[in-house]
Amino acid sequence: MNKKILNLLGLAYRARKVVLGQEFVLKELARTPNTVVFLASDSGDNIKKKINDKTKIYDFTLITQFTAEEISKAMGKENRRLVLVNDKGFNKKFREYLNS
Repeated sequence: MNKKILNLLGLAYRARKVVLGQEFVLKELARTPNTVVFLASDSGDNIKKKINDKTKIYDFTLITQFTAEEISKAMGKENRRLVLVNDKGFNKKFREYLNS
């Protein structure tokens, strides 16, 4: 299941359906409901607190089971810790994989 999720994340990145970076992700959370956010398990406490606080305000699925290395490798980029997927189709599939 984890491999499927990471493969789908890579596909979403190649389809340009992701938002990268803390500032841009926080802005997009306010604009786009019902998204999926990947937060690396080895991220700093400050960003973890910010994102966890946003779960109380906005409607999104938070995935924290992957490290920054795993997320980065899935997308073919370096040092990615926070990724928001803003496509309904991809988000639906991520939720299917999480619930199976």
